[in-house]
Amino acid sequence: MKLNDIRDNSGARKNRIRVGRGIGSGKGKTGGRGQKGQKSRSGVAIKGFEGGQMPLHMRLPKRGFNNPFGKDYAEVNIGMVQKFIDAKKLDGKKVVDHEALQAAGLARGGKDGVRLLGKGELNFKVAGASKGAIEAVEKAGGKVEVIAPKQAEKADAE
Repeated sequence: MKLNDIRDNSGARKNRIRVGRGIGSGKGKTGGRGQKGQKSRSGVAIKGFEGGQMPLHMRLPKRGFNNPFGKDYAEVNIGMVQKFIDAKKLDGKKVVDHEALQAAGLARGGKDGVRLLGKGELNFKVAGASKGAIEAVEKAGGKVEVIAPKQAEKADAE
């Protein structure tokens, strides 16, 4: 086999149909749009149109609520943090904050910081924590420092 023998499989590349290029092409005159009617004209957009009847997407009820003031926390379980420390992916001797958790791959997202859930034994610096999580950390000899969310810190800096 030589380079000049290489070919595409038959039917692999198909030329596009050039519509409206004369009657002999088979797609001339009306260009495959039929005769008359809205869809034969240019500028047609009738995806959800149901002939004047209220479209289905407008008949269905709206659901849910998007809280514009809601905080976005990266939720981290103390048990997972403990596993990462045992696997030497996280240093338990230093303060465990959002940057350290992100570097280890534990905290994803969380524009407003980290929220701690569950039980364990460490020193944390997070945007929020449940009562059970704080009690568990303090019972195990660690401490949890709750700091203001990152957006509040940015506002203070300005």
